[in-house]
Parts: sequence; C-alpha cells; structure tokens
Amino acid sequence: MKSLNILPKIHLHPILIIFIIISVITGTFIDLSIILSIVFIHELGHFLMARHFKWRIRGIMLWVFGGVLDTDEHGNRSIKEEALVTVAGPFQHVIIHLLLFFLAFTPLVPENIMDTAMYYNSIILLFNLIPIWPLDGGKLLMLILSKYLPYKKAYETTIISSIILSIVFLILQLVFFPFTLSTMMIMLFLIVENWKDWKQRYFVFIRFLLNRYEGSSHVAKVEPIKVPSDLKLMDVFSKFRREIKHSIYINFANSDRIVVDETDCLYSYFNDKQYNSQIGEVFVTS
Repeated sequence: MKSLNILPKIHLHPILIIFIIISVITGTFIDLSIILSIVFIHELGHFLMARHFKWRIRGIMLWVFGGVLDTDEHGNRSIKEEALVTVAGPFQHVIIHLLLFFLAFTPLVPENIMDTAMYYNSIILLFNLIPIWPLDGGKLLMLILSKYLPYKKAYETTIISSIILSIVFLILQLVFFPFTLSTMMIMLFLIVENWKDWKQRYFVFIRFLLNRYEGSSHVAKVEPIKVPSDLKLMDVFSKFRREIKHSIYINFANSDRIVVDETDCLYSYFNDKQYNSQIGEVFVTS
C-alpha cells in the first residue's frame, strides 16, 4: 500500500544553514524559529494550491525570508493558474495575522513572542512582494510580462530587472541604513541566484519549448506570427508567447508565402536536429 505524500519534501538551502549557525552563536535562535515557521506556512500555501491543480511537485527549498516550490511545471500551465499558486503563499500571512490577533486575547502565547511573530509576519510578507525573482513579487512580474511579451523576452526582462533592483536595494542598505549582516547576505543571495538563472536562461527556454512540443502547454487561443524566410528557427521560437498556439506565416523573397504550424517547426528542431537552419530552408515552397 503506497503512502500518501501529505507534505512535500523539505530541503534547506546552504545559506539557511549558515543563518541557523549564526543564530545559535548569537542567541537569536527563537527569532529564527519564528521566521522559519512563518516561511514554512507560506510555502505550504504554494504547495497546497499547486497540489489542488495537480502540479508535479518535487519539494520545497527553504531559505531565510522565503523558499522555492520546486516543480516540473515550466511555463506550461495557464497564467491564471500559476498566479493563484503564487499568491497562495502571501495569502497565508493574512491567515497568520488573524490567528495571532485572536491569540493576543488569550494567555497561550507570551506577549514578546506574539509581538515578534507579528513583526516578522509583516516583514516577510512585504519582502516577498518585492518584484525580484524568485520572490513572489518577481514571479507575479514574470506572469504580467509574459501576458504581453514573448516568453523568452519576459523571462530575460524579469531576471535583468531583478539583478538591477537587488543591487539598488543593497546599495541603499549600505548607504542609508544601519549595516546588518542578514540583510546584506539576503540581497547578495538574490543577486547570485538571478545571475545563475541568467546563465541558465537558454536551458529554461529550451524546457519551455519542449513542453510546447510535447503538447503539455496550456493553450487559450491561436495567433499568427509573420516571419521572413531567412529567420533561424530559434529566432522564430523567441516570438512564442504563453497560452498562445502560433500559426507561422513564412514570407519568401519572391513574394511567396506559406503557413506552417508551430509544432512542425518544433519537430524540425528537436527531431530533425536543424538547429541552425533558416525557416525558409526547412519549409521550402513547392
């Protein structure tokens, strides 16, 4: 009899382990425990909503002031569905706040613990709504951009803006606010994570294309793309948008035009391995 996976697999990010060691040394482990409890409830909101939509979930990576729900869904779900999974995390802070509000009228929790939990609950909520990838605010930014821009451009814009904003926040913290090691490490962590994602952007895009090729992407409507015959297949793919299946109109120099389905282009790329071919070479006029 198979056991039910009621809870996801939990992984601790190396930076979180460093924070745990620091908290033990500095005597702030109670504060960190409160933070981790709030973060876990936050991520549990993402997990439960994703499970409701039957996402393929690998686990949760926890780090201070946030975490990442690791799934096998990569731009193939609807924007609305992904937005609901994203906001399910911040919504948990509303529930936590209401719970703490009612607990304040009971003697169950010491007042200092209550005040600390209230403070961190608000801070974590506000922090996660900053439009920096992979925070929830950054994910919402990505979803908004991908509603109006091709997936590749939306992803790259999100990463670049996240790196710039992280650097700005780090400079502001160093210049205008009292120095705190935790804040500096968190902002450095975000810069490093975004830089890693920037270097992996090609593989993220290929994964997106594979989902489309396998027919596992959500499609809401069909829209045409007009391209010249000398455009390479990968450049054609860079025009693909989420939730839209594309009919591709190929314009040749001799004024001929043919229409092909995006699936045929993806087949030529992945199966026929025409990685550097121009679309006009793949689909010649008869």
